[in-house]
Amino acid sequence: MSTRTINATTLARLLGGAPAVRPYYAAIGGGLRGLVLDGRLPLRTRLPAERDLAAVLGVSRTTVTAAYDALRSEGFVESRQGAGSWTALPAGTPAQARHELAGDRTLIDLACVAPAAPAGFEECVAAAVAELPRHTGGPGYEPLGLAGLRQAIAERYTVRGVPTLPEQILVTTGAQHALCLVVQAFVHPGDAVLVESPTYPHALDALRRAGARLVPAGVNAGWDLELIAGGMRQAAARLAYVIPDFQNPTGRLMADEDRAALVAAARDAGAYVVSDETFAELAVDDVPRSRPLAAHDTDGRVISIGSAAKVLWGGLRIGWIRAGQALVRRLAEARETVDLASPVLEQLIVTELLDRIETITADRRTMLRERRGALVAALRHECPDWEFEVPPGGLSLWVRLPGGSSTALAAAAGRHGLHLVPGTAFGVDGVLDDHMRVPYVLPPDRLREAVTRLAAARHDAHAAHPVPRAYV
Repeated sequence: MSTRTINATTLARLLGGAPAVRPYYAAIGGGLRGLVLDGRLPLRTRLPAERDLAAVLGVSRTTVTAAYDALRSEGFVESRQGAGSWTALPAGTPAQARHELAGDRTLIDLACVAPAAPAGFEECVAAAVAELPRHTGGPGYEPLGLAGLRQAIAERYTVRGVPTLPEQILVTTGAQHALCLVVQAFVHPGDAVLVESPTYPHALDALRRAGARLVPAGVNAGWDLELIAGGMRQAAARLAYVIPDFQNPTGRLMADEDRAALVAAARDAGAYVVSDETFAELAVDDVPRSRPLAAHDTDGRVISIGSAAKVLWGGLRIGWIRAGQALVRRLAEARETVDLASPVLEQLIVTELLDRIETITADRRTMLRERRGALVAALRHECPDWEFEVPPGGLSLWVRLPGGSSTALAAAAGRHGLHLVPGTAFGVDGVLDDHMRVPYVLPPDRLREAVTRLAAARHDAHAAHPVPRAYV
């Protein structure tokens, strides 16, 4: 049953206006199919009446009827008399697949997107160990986090354009723990939560476990604030989860004006916004930086989540929440059902590392620029028809496989010593099978070898799983 609607004017805009090639019905159908497969047009979205779409596109009603009929025969549109037509996926489209890393250490892991510890890490560990005795006289439980770390995180937010007090910071055991605390506090079974598509798979997992009703907003082509605002309003969303800084997996950076519009849309819809800033410090190019989403917040509805995992080191398992003081205290009380506090030594190490954050991010930028360049060159040489934009930051490329299936590719990759995750893991309802995330955190030689194996796996996948015309 349809849960959302899209009007003819908005759909025509997404389609790019009137069809430019004949037959027109095939062009319209192909455009609609693409919007569904890349997640920009969520499943179960009610389509406009044929007459209305024809009028906006400047074609005959018969042309739009033929396009709907073709999509209906392929399984991309479903209809019921009196209820209209809505988007769907054909039966047998690959569902979300999970692949666990085998014990074979010869595998190249393209599923993990986290760099090794930065230079100087051992010195920071030594300094933290030296500091540790000052904290061992007490019980070691700091539900809000160590005062020194909270101060350092608050100062970093202030530098980035959002004046912040230490009392607005809650230290958590990683960003995923932070998200789970927020979901526990805000989401009840059946609540609507707007999510980007594609987005971080473990965030989708946390929301599903809470019984949330996921409302996807396609971001493959960037953030369409009109659609996002309409999605929040129509679904009566309780929460929106977004990654505005070098979005995972697309690498896109949300513009400052879009951040303001997003917060305004959430305010109008009465929704809270969870801003995942895990990648915020990972600019690769010298691009103008937008202020954090919280800079546009006037009534405490933006909840920011950060992490040491990507810019510092994933093994530290330290994250944080920035929110209003009352909400921080509420979340600190809620964490007692999960854990009592985060490890003291790891917090001390992160405090030391944050004192060197400018040097660390500069080194990361140099390293990631080299590795991104190696991956881009290898993909363009080995798989020249694969499509991607080179992102200004983050840790991965979001690659489109024209006429291909990332699920089939992931299955074939294991036989070539590769571990990767299909694009369906990043979407809702099994879409995005024609996309794949490829990280550039490994050394250049390793990345080039990975692409060589990818090309071989692609050949096997095409031979074993020929793609139906409906997916081309």
